[in-house]
Amino acid sequence: MKDLSLHILDIVQNSTRAQASLVEIGVEENTETNLISIFIKDNGTGMPPEMVEQVSDPFVTSRTTRKVGMGIPLFKQSAEQSGGHLNIFSELGVGTTLVVTFKLDNIDTPPLGDLSGVIAMTVSGNPNIDFIFSYKYNNLLYEFDTREIKQILGNTPITEPKIAAFLRDMIKENVEEIKSKSTL
Repeated sequence: MKDLSLHILDIVQNSTRAQASLVEIGVEENTETNLISIFIKDNGTGMPPEMVEQVSDPFVTSRTTRKVGMGIPLFKQSAEQSGGHLNIFSELGVGTTLVVTFKLDNIDTPPLGDLSGVIAMTVSGNPNIDFIFSYKYNNLLYEFDTREIKQILGNTPITEPKIAAFLRDMIKENVEEIKSKSTL
C-alpha cells in the first residue's frame, strides 16, 4: 500500500467485519521520539489466540471469499522495513487492538496519506458504528468522536455526501493546525 491511511482503512474494514460497534483509531507523530505510532482498537468479536499467532501469515484469513489476507502482513512488513513493529492483542468476545510503529526519519516509512479522507469515508460508510479518531503531534491532541457528531446532526444522516465532505475538511484543518502549533 502506498500510504499509512490505506493500511488504516484496511484494518478498520476488518473491525467492521468483526461486528464492532465502536472503533478507535489513533495516530501519533512524535519528533522527539522519532516515531509514528498507530493504534486501532475495536470491540468486535475478537480472535482466538491461535489466530492471533498466525494472522501475519498472508495465507491465513478468516474471510471465506478468498484464501489470502494481505492487510496485516503488508502492514507488518512496512513497519519492520522502517525500523518499527506491529503487535496485535485480541480476546474472543472482547475485541482486538493493533499497535504499529514506524521510525519517522526512515526512508522506508510511508507517508500518512489522506488520513482525513479515509476517516471521513469510513465514518460515512458505516453509520451504525461509532468511531473515535485521535491525532497527536508531539504535545498537541485532536480528537473526533462520531457520537458527538451524530448528536449535533440530529436527524441529518452522517451518510450525506455534504456531511462527509465537511467532516473530511474539519479533520484535515484540525490536523494541520496541530502540526503548525506544535512546540517541539
